[in-house]
Amino acid sequence: MNRGRGQFSLVFASFFGAALIAAAFAYSNYRFSEYKFIDFSKWTFYTKKDIFHPISDKYTVIIYSSNMQELNTVLDKISKDNPIIAIDMFQQKRGKEGNVLYIASGMNTLLKVIQRFNIYELPSAFALKRFKGTRFKQDSLIEVVE
Repeated sequence: MNRGRGQFSLVFASFFGAALIAAAFAYSNYRFSEYKFIDFSKWTFYTKKDIFHPISDKYTVIIYSSNMQELNTVLDKISKDNPIIAIDMFQQKRGKEGNVLYIASGMNTLLKVIQRFNIYELPSAFALKRFKGTRFKQDSLIEVVE
């Protein structure tokens, strides 16, 4: 009888260990995919002539580099339901063209944006939704636009 009980304990311990590993993995995936926030009162972005102040409650953000690709080909591939904020890593100031507002910032702020939203490839796009005041919450997954 002792032998059967030992096998049960071994199976239970194996199951418990597997459950702990699965829970740790699920929590890690949850934390990594958690949506991020950006506060436009703490990070300064510039339009062609002024400091950017968000007016709309929703935006689509595109992070791209104007020395790598033409933005018009990227814009054709994304939803235009919301006003578009285009952040150029090459930092050319263009102002507003139609539904697209081009903004730029200092390199330290651009690096913070890349780090905060885990941008690994350009061009990338995601949605922002006003959370409170000048604070916006990421409202979609980050999509690499190809």
